[in-house]
Amino acid sequence: MRSRWASTLTTALSAALATVLVLTSAAAASATDPVTLGSGYVLDDAGVLSAGQEAEAQSRLEKLKTDSGLDLWVVYVDEFTDPAASEEWANTTAEINGLGPTQYLLAVATQSRQFYLSGDSAGPVSGDQLSEIEQRLIQPRLAAEDWVGAVDAAADGLQDAAGGGSVSPPASSGSGFPVGLLVFLALAAIAIVIVVVIVRSRRKKVGAQPGPGAPQISTDELSRRASSALVATDDAVKTSEQELGFARAQFGDAATGEFEQALATARQNLNSAFTIKQQLDDSTPDSEEQTRAWNSEIIRLCDEANAGLDEKAAAFDELRRLEQNAPESLARVQEQRAAAAAAIESADAHLSTLATTYAPEALATVADNPDQARQRIAFADEQLAAAQTAIGAGKGGEAAVSIRAAEEAVGQAVLLEEAIDKLGRDLAEGERSAAALITELTADIAAASALPDPDGRVATAIAATSAQVDAARTNLSSTARRPLVTLQSLEAANAQIDSVVAGVRDAAAKAQRAQQLIGQQIMQAQAQVSAAEDYVVARRGAIGAEARTRLAEAGAALVQAQQLQTADPEQALQYAQRANQLAGQAIQYAQNDVNAFQGGGMFGGSGGGGGGNMMGAVLGGIVISSLLGGGGGRGGSSGGMGGMFGGGGRSSGRMSPGSFGGGGTRGRRGGGRF
Repeated sequence: MRSRWASTLTTALSAALATVLVLTSAAAASATDPVTLGSGYVLDDAGVLSAGQEAEAQSRLEKLKTDSGLDLWVVYVDEFTDPAASEEWANTTAEINGLGPTQYLLAVATQSRQFYLSGDSAGPVSGDQLSEIEQRLIQPRLAAEDWVGAVDAAADGLQDAAGGGSVSPPASSGSGFPVGLLVFLALAAIAIVIVVVIVRSRRKKVGAQPGPGAPQISTDELSRRASSALVATDDAVKTSEQELGFARAQFGDAATGEFEQALATARQNLNSAFTIKQQLDDSTPDSEEQTRAWNSEIIRLCDEANAGLDEKAAAFDELRRLEQNAPESLARVQEQRAAAAAAIESADAHLSTLATTYAPEALATVADNPDQARQRIAFADEQLAAAQTAIGAGKGGEAAVSIRAAEEAVGQAVLLEEAIDKLGRDLAEGERSAAALITELTADIAAASALPDPDGRVATAIAATSAQVDAARTNLSSTARRPLVTLQSLEAANAQIDSVVAGVRDAAAKAQRAQQLIGQQIMQAQAQVSAAEDYVVARRGAIGAEARTRLAEAGAALVQAQQLQTADPEQALQYAQRANQLAGQAIQYAQNDVNAFQGGGMFGGSGGGGGGNMMGAVLGGIVISSLLGGGGGRGGSSGGMGGMFGGGGRSSGRMSPGSFGGGGTRGRRGGGRF
């Protein structure tokens, strides 16, 4: 058994060594912005994996996909852009890469020693399960700098959780210090000197987490931090209760519903934390492992409670900024409203022009966009008038709420107008691609006609292809064109004729043809995903989980296709075809949801007047239907997808593929340090 002096010295040396390592590596570490994922599941920008280890991790993640249908990407970087926001970095990376509900991302900053497992709340693994996987499985591996083991642990945990099993703790890694013994001995003398300086000068912040590379804090210190967190969170909840009263008086009940819900969740977390603390303080002895686990859970619950309150407080800060500059904000939104209203007639005329060329089903996603835009503008007018009245009466809070609602309505009107132009461009591009493919197929038919045909297979392919080409020419010369559908038919015919004439093409021609076809498929998928996104964004108040899930998966497949377009055209083609198919399904589900919503009679159908304007606002997710007595049965229309002050969703602009996440969110509190 080691003496107390030896134990103390070893602890001091460990701390000093970690400090030396941090100091010497700080210059090499660099903050990394959210990244674009590559064709593989592993992105090692930190350089912590050997080639063999990276291949091992890739193999494990491919097996996870095969066995469970789940995707897990793992990213190692030196440091996140904002050291205090690992979850934001990971979630942003997931969003810009279009990850869907069954697709997860483990982000690890090796120098600042932070990590986060990003997953969608609509996926098969719950937020609590993700947190358990993080703390019980991933964190111990990362703490031992077992980078491949962390991948295995994450994959095992996700597979177990998705399969309905429990999350099993990892086996002991057997790792001692995170660096080798020789390095430890070489730096020991320097460490002794540094530790004296560090111990004498360091100030410990209450509730702070261990710094990068620091040793694990003692159980007593962990208990103290948990107690401090409880006190601070209890104070925060009490302060927030007062804040809620002020906000309700300032902005009204409608604008404070989400904050009230966040406060209720914070109270629940706080009560759970107090219950754990009571168990720690009772007369029953607890093991050190239990004590550490329960105190860590107290800190996690308190952090989660505070994060939820902080998020809603930020929304009120936005409203208060509008309130403080209400006249200027009103004038700005009025100007935006005027521009959007003036563009409606142009959009309507463009839609009428398109209708003389294309079939109704080709324009289905934008057929009612001008009418919807008029409803949003009419609702914005009502809100702007209310804001003007509130400003005149000195009611800045009411004015801010109305200005925010008008701003979102105007943004949706712009989106609805732009969607018509965007679809027109996509249809024109589809026509050009179809015409080019007809030329290619005509040449293939001629080439096939010169080939021997002992079994009649060539003649069959020629006849089928000729029929598709003739049908395509007829459609493209009509006034009811369906270029994207026509292009799909031509691509099917191309696959058949290719089986006959591929043998007579040289390698360069084959490669050129493959790239041309994948380019056409990706173009179709982009057009379909874009149309689905625009349709859902502007009608999100009625869109349920099925449409959102299909759209999220379509966006993710499109990203995969784009990433693999050059490296693996065959696989990219499969992803593009899947994206196109899923986006089409998303549109169908979304249209069904909207039809059911509009036929429900909530505001007397789609008639005009104030009722129609209000229905448009609810349909667009600008006004939460539950606040109007409509319940929340339409796929989460009363959840986080709208709100009077921007509590959810984006009101305008282009959303990235897969950014809907099946109606869920990646905003879970989790991750931490290792």
